[in-house]
Amino acid sequence: MRAYIGLGSNLGDRETAIRRAVGYLDEVDGIVVTAMSALRETDPWGPVEQPPFLNGAVAIDTGLDPRVLLDVLLEVERRLGRDRGEASKRWGPRTIDLDLLLYGVRVVEEPGLVVPHPHLHERRFALEPLAELAPDALVPGKGTVTALLDELLADQAG
Repeated sequence: MRAYIGLGSNLGDRETAIRRAVGYLDEVDGIVVTAMSALRETDPWGPVEQPPFLNGAVAIDTGLDPRVLLDVLLEVERRLGRDRGEASKRWGPRTIDLDLLLYGVRVVEEPGLVVPHPHLHERRFALEPLAELAPDALVPGKGTVTALLDELLADQAG
């Protein structure tokens, strides 16, 4: 299955954290990283004041179930110093953030796991790198990545 993972960091050596995360993913049995977008600096999203992010995305081929893949992403975050223990940190700064954006055209709605990512269509920092990797990928129930990015950019332009 082709899946796409959003990558972000806004604490410490952001690029190193992202590249280490990609390396850890590529070492997991059942995951092959097939492409990585360029990294781009972006403004933080959410209500907490914090430094800018470095964001990107990777395409992977995987035989892992979406829930198992999410567990892998959370473990990689933990290895890189991410602490998800406190609810107040949800929108706060982080050493690494890995989001399962798409898992083929599969729709998953389980406790703690929603795919496609429920805010993907609202987030330029996720759509831009995804469009670089898979402009024609279908976001189930929403349209193609390119169409969603074009719509978001038009809305932001005003």
